[in-house]
Amino acid sequence: MNITNASRKYAVTTGLSYLVIFFAAIFANFFVVESLLNDPITMVQQSPAMVSAGIVAFLITVVFDVVVAWTLFELYKKNPLSILSTLFRMMHAVIMGVAIFSLPAVFGLDTADEILKKVDEFNTIWLIGLFFFGVHLIVLANIIDGPKFITVFLMIAGMMYMIDTVAHFTLLDYEAYADYFLMLVAIPSIFGEMSLAIWFLIRGGRQAMTTEPALTASERVEIALDVEKQSWL
Repeated sequence: MNITNASRKYAVTTGLSYLVIFFAAIFANFFVVESLLNDPITMVQQSPAMVSAGIVAFLITVVFDVVVAWTLFELYKKNPLSILSTLFRMMHAVIMGVAIFSLPAVFGLDTADEILKKVDEFNTIWLIGLFFFGVHLIVLANIIDGPKFITVFLMIAGMMYMIDTVAHFTLLDYEAYADYFLMLVAIPSIFGEMSLAIWFLIRGGRQAMTTEPALTASERVEIALDVEKQSWL
């Protein structure tokens, strides 16, 4: 396929943005939010800088979520599903941005119950966003033409995000199965999205990530005939 410099830049930007999202989300979710859930008073009163850093990390994920939505659209805008994939990712980014509003409020609270209520509010809104993110991954898996195992992991991860969100709101004893759901979401998501990020970085747009379609055999013959015809004029 014809590969453009622009498509290479979009691919590398996508890969780098995915890595930023990945590490920022790990820090914010597993080091800050989990700490707030385990010891809310200590985190808010003794480690406010840590909480603030977590909020900033979440904001960074939203920014780069929008960047990825844009670069993926530019790479695959010839595909009719590209706009659908972009819209669902943007929905996730917007909802995530709204969810973050709940976190700064913990600084004005004095009791564990009040802090936990705000954290739970954040998680609930974010879960709704992750449902739409799951739809995005499923659509994306049908757009990219990378290695098969990546598309399979993306498809599974997308379905798991959606199932996990529904389970949160429908299973009365969800907490009893929370660890299993976390594993079912995390494993395909990490393998799928990290592999996708690395693939974008390594390939750099060198294969099927171009927005310009390859010439067919008949088109190449036609061009050759035109060139030969011009040489006789």
